Amino acid sequence: MNIKKQEAAAHLEVNGKKMDLDVLCGVENEVAMDGLQLRNQTGVINLDPGYGNTGSCVSSITFLNGEKGVIHHRGYELKDLAANCSFLEVAYLLMKGELPNPDQHRQWTELVRDNSYLGPSLQELLNHYPVKSHPMSVLASVVLSLTGFYGDLGHETYYQFDMDVVRLIAKTPLIAAHNFRRKRGMNYIYADPSLGYAENFLHSMFSKRLPKERRKIMATALEKLLIIHADHEQNCSTSTVRMISSSDANVYAAIGGGIGALWGPLHGGANEAVINMLEYIKMRDGDLEAVIKRAKDKDDPFKLMGFGHRVYKTYDPRAAIAKEVVDSLLKDLGVDEPLVDTAMELEKIALEDDYFVSRNLYPNVDFYTGIAYKAMGIPKEMFTVMFTMGRMAGWLAHLLEFREDENRRICRPRQIYAGKPIREYVKMEDR
Repeated sequence: MNIKKQEAAAHLEVNGKKMDLDVLCGVENEVAMDGLQLRNQTGVINLDPGYGNTGSCVSSITFLNGEKGVIHHRGYELKDLAANCSFLEVAYLLMKGELPNPDQHRQWTELVRDNSYLGPSLQELLNHYPVKSHPMSVLASVVLSLTGFYGDLGHETYYQFDMDVVRLIAKTPLIAAHNFRRKRGMNYIYADPSLGYAENFLHSMFSKRLPKERRKIMATALEKLLIIHADHEQNCSTSTVRMISSSDANVYAAIGGGIGALWGPLHGGANEAVINMLEYIKMRDGDLEAVIKRAKDKDDPFKLMGFGHRVYKTYDPRAAIAKEVVDSLLKDLGVDEPLVDTAMELEKIALEDDYFVSRNLYPNVDFYTGIAYKAMGIPKEMFTVMFTMGRMAGWLAHLLEFREDENRRICRPRQIYAGKPIREYVKMEDR
């Protein structure tokens, strides 16, 4: 990896103990102090709740600069990938490091296509989940169960690991689509080998009820949405996947944990929360003034969903792409989505209000993706599943990278204990 090291470039003194720290500089000039031996040499640890200022690894997959609104994958700007590539091309890039040439692309798409099926036993397993089960809980548990279908050797061989990667890319959309159908009393639809990745998912969900031309329009939009979700550096779910994998758990266990992390409304679940918020505003006759007032009231639990980001301090570049997707999708489908007007007005107010601007509360990627999914007829409870379909590529890319990391070690954060000091045991009758 292209990391520059300045040995003993930083100096620390704590309680009379001195330590020299190496300074590492990344490709995009990010600078970090190597504090691996901090506790050993000084007896202290670095307390950083939420790991907001802690580097957990060195990675070559994705770079983002939240202050400047920059994101690129393997050196390619996200906007260029979204404009020119299919999702499977971007997935290949994330995992292999380069965009595929024609032969590599053909082999990769054929491998995904050949594994795009759910066997009878897997269909039967899905059919036994309660109808009211949330799609994310079903997806997480079915992914975990894939270990039973494809074997757990304890320590995965390279071939098994690589095939597990293919299976997860290929089967995740089919699990989501079949779960959608069986909850509505409809039969499983087999994948069509003549269709692309996103279009096959829509075919597996809606079958012939969705006219071919509309399906193609929706597939074009969905490919872009999957791409903007594909990876986002060391976020909550990706870090979870890496952490679980650090124990040598198999790939399905790691990905199942990532799905659980993504489900939260402060992470991937935010796109569903945005639609709920916009519908709430419409129910109250679009009274945006009252909504803004509530959002500013620190004593009011109401939150303006879809604004602000842990990393971005400017407009989320993914949101700009998602906004373009929504505009094109609604125009091409001829759909009049009333929530769009509410969203546009809300965005306008927030971008001009000093309260939001001073706090860097700009629209994020979740603000528009839910509107796009709603326009396609995808139910709200599946919005985070759609996010998962895209992010699967990034998770797997990080697992592949982590597997080869010479500095790989089991993740084990430290803590500052704030409980009772040691004390004498008291027998029950004396308590």
